[in-house]
Amino acid sequence: MDVTLLYFEDCPSWTIADERLAALASERGDLRVTHHLVETPAEAERTGFRGSPSIQVDGVDIFAQPGDAVALACRRYPTQDGPQGAPTLDQLRAAIADA
Repeated sequence: MDVTLLYFEDCPSWTIADERLAALASERGDLRVTHHLVETPAEAERTGFRGSPSIQVDGVDIFAQPGDAVALACRRYPTQDGPQGAPTLDQLRAAIADA
């Protein structure tokens, strides 16, 4: 399964998402994680980037919600502990399993 972590450098949370994806990849031998640095609003539009970090499986944002805007901005994820800058490891497990 191909997972892409989309991010922009000024977002501090993309490294947390990266660490969690690496942990998940170590659990699952079928997971390949690549990184995509989004640098311009035009590239954000082209890739469907809904903020940093975004996680796509086979080109589909697995956390996209109806009405989410494409933006070159930091993204927030609802978690059981309140809004966070990256999905939890359990959220990633569930979303990737459903993808």
